[in-house]
Amino acid sequence: MNRLLAPAVTLVGVPAGLAVTGGNVQTVMTLTLAFWLAAAAFFAQRFPRTVLVFSLSVVAAMRGADLVGSGWVWPASAAFVAAVLAGRLRFALVAGVTALLYGAGWDAFVQSGEHGAEWTFAHVGGDALWLAALLAATTAYLNTRRWQREMALRLEQDQHERELDARRRRAEERVGIARDLHDVVSHTLAVVGVHLNVALDAFDTDPEEARSSLRLAQDVRGRAMTDLKSLVDVLRDGGAPGIAEPADGLDGLERLADQVRAAGPAVSVNEFGERSDVPAAVATAIYRVVQESLTNAVRHAGATRVVVTLRYSPTSAVVDVQDDGTAPEQVVDGNGIAGMRERVAALGGALTTGAGRTGFTVRATIPYLERE
Repeated sequence: MNRLLAPAVTLVGVPAGLAVTGGNVQTVMTLTLAFWLAAAAFFAQRFPRTVLVFSLSVVAAMRGADLVGSGWVWPASAAFVAAVLAGRLRFALVAGVTALLYGAGWDAFVQSGEHGAEWTFAHVGGDALWLAALLAATTAYLNTRRWQREMALRLEQDQHERELDARRRRAEERVGIARDLHDVVSHTLAVVGVHLNVALDAFDTDPEEARSSLRLAQDVRGRAMTDLKSLVDVLRDGGAPGIAEPADGLDGLERLADQVRAAGPAVSVNEFGERSDVPAAVATAIYRVVQESLTNAVRHAGATRVVVTLRYSPTSAVVDVQDDGTAPEQVVDGNGIAGMRERVAALGGALTTGAGRTGFTVRATIPYLERE
């Protein structure tokens, strides 16, 4: 459709323009000029410079032969537009100026006897104004199209970046949920396992103690089910783990300590500083570090005593968990330790583990990246 637009406009516009400007000397020649310019315009998109030179040459030849009486450049308007759209603005400008200079010389010297200088200036000047307006309008249109393409490309890139960011956030959410599942399940299994062992050992000799251990195991199991339900609700709602975090934060530390105390080991929690200085995200990380450390102390180290020390400052929090159990000869980053390390690192902190003076030590330093 676009390829036929220029020939159609030329075929209609050239006779109309010559009639309006008084250049229709012979109707047959006017239609002939319109036909050849329209035929050339059909190939303008493929050969813009050749078509422009051909069109200007045809116009100049017919003007020179007095077959048409007006116009040096405007009959070739379609060829000028095609050249500019093809990125040949400089060529079109040079070709137009050359045609205007030729036309001015022809009118001034060859037809100087028929018309005066005012006539020459009026006709060539009108062509010059038309050419300037045509080139300016085409260039503006071309720049607008380029700007639209650039904006469309930029919007596409922004959309792609948003999709990548959404995928990254979903991946982080899945990792966070996996950490929480590991923390909840491993801690629950460790504590419940200890209570079941106690109940099994005391089943015949001390039924009351066995019943008490079973009740404690049931309580721990009930709390774990609540935490797991919170995680399932997060997955169902499509939210991030941080939005519906099942961890109790700093308020849940005593509950964790009570669960482990009920299983046998002595646990002490010592806090220094103001809890109010601790952002919620850091408090959640502290809770998980303490939870995993207590789980490892009960499950792997066989500890009888665990000391949890928390130090809060206006800019960071330090967590120290030390037990008197058996420290491994080589610390391997399993799911628990790796999860603690990644959780702390996500907040800009650092976590170290290793053998202490009497057992195993976990130490985490977490800065307050943003106040909440």
